[in-house]
Amino acid sequence: MIIIDGKKLSEKILSKVKIEVLTLSFQPVFCDVLVGNDPASRQYVDMKMRKAESIGISFHNANFPASITTNDLIKEIKVLNEIPNMCGIIVQLPLPEPLDKGAILDAIDPKLDVDCLGTLASQKFYNNYRGENDLGYPTALACMALLDSINLDLKTKKIVVLGQGDLVGKPVTALLKFRGLNPNIINSQTENKRELMNQADFIISGIGKGKYVTGAMIKKGAVLIDAGTSESNGGIVGDVDLESVRDVAGFVSPVPGGVGPVTVAMLLNNVLKVAKSLKRVRDDSTESK
Repeated sequence: MIIIDGKKLSEKILSKVKIEVLTLSFQPVFCDVLVGNDPASRQYVDMKMRKAESIGISFHNANFPASITTNDLIKEIKVLNEIPNMCGIIVQLPLPEPLDKGAILDAIDPKLDVDCLGTLASQKFYNNYRGENDLGYPTALACMALLDSINLDLKTKKIVVLGQGDLVGKPVTALLKFRGLNPNIINSQTENKRELMNQADFIISGIGKGKYVTGAMIKKGAVLIDAGTSESNGGIVGDVDLESVRDVAGFVSPVPGGVGPVTVAMLLNNVLKVAKSLKRVRDDSTESK
């Protein structure tokens, strides 16, 4: 079994993003909206701040008390939309209750929705995604980047997507189909789960069930991209039972250290895409004068 090193891939992607950021005539701004004082959420926001600043992207702090109302938070996000050189806004999830997640995410300008979680940004992804310059779901893009990093041909292989959640399964399935591939989807209603998994050359899992995928479920040499996370004994585990698949799997992306770091890299690459789009608009405006 070969471990697919997400940290190494993340560094490679971020180094390319940094080079492009430095060629811009302005400094892109990124904002991760934090509501409340959840320690885990705070940790995630701080980590993204450090990564952004390390590659030349300015991080805008936007922290609000858990007592803020939905309407007031929407007003604050609309102010963030107008900040000069703003090139990406996300909301750290989960939000405290009883905030209306959907309405809050929809307050982000779709052009700045680098998580693709708002209604319009999501629709644009599923209807018009073409790749290079378009925004996509960072975790799904991370899964595809990890697959691409091992340079194996997907066209003649059997691919299974385990789960159809909004963050992983559904957009990963779409990305595979955009490439002309035809993955098998396994969800709670699928009757022949074991048969499909046992035949699969590639399995992408994002169900959040700790150590669900075992060696007995997969074929020899299968590639496992693990995008699931669960808490276990004070730590984080993935959907794949690493010990169980060790002598069966060909390649595995571990948790932690696999999809997670690459997701952050793809998020910041989305910020770069927005920045390049903004640059094109400004260049066109200058030429027309």
